[in-house]
Amino acid sequence: VQLQASGGGLVQAGGSLRLSCAASGRTFSSYAMGWFRQAPGKEREFVAAIGWTGSSTYYSDSVKGRFTISRDNAKNTVYLEVNSLKPEDTAVYYCAADRATKALLSGGGIGYWGKGTQVTVSS
Repeated sequence: VQLQASGGGLVQAGGSLRLSCAASGRTFSSYAMGWFRQAPGKEREFVAAIGWTGSSTYYSDSVKGRFTISRDNAKNTVYLEVNSLKPEDTAVYYCAADRATKALLSGGGIGYWGKGTQVTVSS
């Protein structure tokens, strides 16, 4: 599985963006998908994950209520709607895929990573 994230940019605090992650391959619907982020000088952290069918979603406490993860299996794409952005949301956002949702939730042994997309929130 190859992943390509896009949709990042520079926004003011309180603004919104829609991040997309397009996946190659015919087995996209067999993978749980997730978003992670890494701010300068910090470790990469879990943001959100979604199960195979899209019916199960998971969020970190720091983004719950502001970010929404979704997927379109027909388009092999996972999305992250990021709203009410704060300067502390500034980071490179990465998408990831694994056959096991628990791998995404634990952050260990994840099968596939995409290149990141930069999100910068100005105050």
